[in-house]
Formats: sequence, C-alpha cells, structure tokens
Amino acid sequence: MQGPETRRSLLVQIQDVSQHTAWQEFVTIYEPLVYRLARRKGLQHADAQDLTQDVFTTVQTAIHRFDPDAETGTFRGWLFRIARNLMINFLTRQKEPRGSGDTRLLQMLHEHAAEESEAATQFDLEYRRELFAWAAQQARSHFSEENWQAFWRTGVEGESIDQVAAALGKPPGSVRVARCRVLAKLKHYAQQMDDTSISPKG
Repeated sequence: MQGPETRRSLLVQIQDVSQHTAWQEFVTIYEPLVYRLARRKGLQHADAQDLTQDVFTTVQTAIHRFDPDAETGTFRGWLFRIARNLMINFLTRQKEPRGSGDTRLLQMLHEHAAEESEAATQFDLEYRRELFAWAAQQARSHFSEENWQAFWRTGVEGESIDQVAAALGKPPGSVRVARCRVLAKLKHYAQQMDDTSISPKG
C-alpha cells in the first residue's frame, strides 16, 4: 500500500525562503527521520547531526527541481535518496569511517538493495509517527484534559469506550463525541502536511 505523501501545497511553500513557518513545520517532522536513519547506519551523534543539516541544505537548494507530476517516485523517496547519497559521500571521504567502526558499512550501503528498501519502508513508517506526534501537539490545546483522555485512551491506547467512560465518569456517548472531535482536529492538522487520514484503533 502506498504511504501518505507530502502535500503539494507544502512543497510549493518550502520553495519560498520567506515561508519560515512552512519550512519549520517541514523540518520538525522530517529532521528526526534523517537523523535516525544516519544513526541506524552507524554514524555517531555529531556526524549524524552534521549529515542531517547537509540533507536539509541540499533539499532547500534542490526542492524547486522536484516535480510531483514526474514518474520519479514520492517526495519522501526523493528525500531518502538524498540522505543515502550524502551518507555514502560522507563515509567514503573518511579513510576509516567515523561512527561506523566497520568498513563493511560501506559495502552494505552500496550493495544491499534489499536493506535499502527495508530502510525506506522504516523511513515511511517513522514519518507517520512523526506526523501523528506533530498533529497531536497542534491539536492538544484545543481540548480539555478529560476530552483529550477520552480520545487518547480509546484511540491510541486501545481501551474500550465503556472502560474509559467509567474511568472518566462520563456517558459512553460523550466519550464517542469527544473522540470524534479530537480525531477531526488531528486530521485537520495532518492534512496540512499530506493527504492521509489518521485513524484511531477500534
């Protein structure tokens, strides 16, 4: 199944250097993904941070060349390839790759297409988690603690509506309404980033 894809409107906005809010929202979601990718490939903390900055510098200068209508794959696939290529360049510049401690890392990056595919899949899954976390942070202030817990406990932690209603001292119908309202707000914020929907458990 194809994963959620970054909204075209956001890709247009981040091409404009004056759109600081759009760029910051973009970095907030994607920066941890690139950093964790670098760490999983064996880079030390400082090197992973440097590579992450290099990736976003490259994105900022090259984003105008990304064509969402071309048959070149998704934006996240494009971003993943930038990160991977810069990682290879970084490691091949080192006589003894810092942060890996093992020259086999280069062979893995160059030769193991299956592992790259797995990493790309993980990159996409982690994007979804970051998107949810960002949307939840934006939506949280719009609701009382009780209503937020009604959503969180049923939609995220997987408790039944009846269990949560009893714990909160609310009718089950009120828990359902609160859950729906929070979910609608989460979708509103998530759709600022891409066209996917956030669905709770159950």
